[in-house]
Amino acid sequence: TLKAGKITSLAESIRAIADMEDPISHTLKKTEVAKDLVFEKMYCPLGVLLIIFESRPDALVQIAALAIRSGNGLLLKGGKEAMRSNTILHKVVTSVIPDVVGKKLIGLVKSKDEIADLLKLDDVIDLVIPRGSNRLVSQIKAQTKIPVLGHADGICHVYIDKSADMDMAKRIVLDAKVDYPAACNAMETLLVHKDLNKTEGLDDLLMELAKEGVVIYGGPVAHDTLKVPKVDSFHHEYSSMACTLEFVDDVQSAIDHINRYGSAHTDCIITTDTKSADTFLQQVDSAAVFHNASTRFCDGTRFGLGA
Repeated sequence: TLKAGKITSLAESIRAIADMEDPISHTLKKTEVAKDLVFEKMYCPLGVLLIIFESRPDALVQIAALAIRSGNGLLLKGGKEAMRSNTILHKVVTSVIPDVVGKKLIGLVKSKDEIADLLKLDDVIDLVIPRGSNRLVSQIKAQTKIPVLGHADGICHVYIDKSADMDMAKRIVLDAKVDYPAACNAMETLLVHKDLNKTEGLDDLLMELAKEGVVIYGGPVAHDTLKVPKVDSFHHEYSSMACTLEFVDDVQSAIDHINRYGSAHTDCIITTDTKSADTFLQQVDSAAVFHNASTRFCDGTRFGLGA
């Protein structure tokens, strides 16, 4: 739902993008490869993007702002649940585009049936970005010759090491799970060092999660020791007030678990042991790897990169 507060924060994020340095025609590197022969590497737009996104209408505003900022043409197809909101937002966005740029820079695709036809236009569309389920991304990839940038899952882990400050761990885990469970950077699996089982700190954390309404499912070890329902698969994204918990032997076991079952999105270690932290940061193969910070910090605005 687009409430007043959400619209205000959206407007602020768009102003932040507007205030960014223009990325286009920015020279990254200049090399004289031979006398009077100069090689320049520059940022340039990709071209026309087709972005198929989920039902959150704020996504339309963020995507459109980034496309305008980076000089790209855009075709948008949002979830049907937000169709009326998206129609209004599209009107607002296109109404402020100057005539010199052209109102048709951003198009809104209303019907799902149109996507199949658009996916055939590899001479017109330069990149397709599907944001949604694994199934959606796989379907799009199978239907087009256009390059597809698809990352479907957000199976994010928090690992609590045996040396963790448990007060800090409680704050990080609660933020990572409870702040916005539907987000792709929300925690889905909590890994805990086996020495912390049945400790006061972990019991307190589990009580706080229960108090917030988080349902916990256990891996084989946690299911036996904590008597919680057994999880069907470690490769599961809840996107709701639920998570998986499992005990591991050490930091290496946590790394192996994450690299096997994770989705290479965002993973975190909570520890006071610098050596364990460095090992985790270097060996976890994810886009964002954090030490003592909530997975919710994985965000363009937080990183100072706009939306």
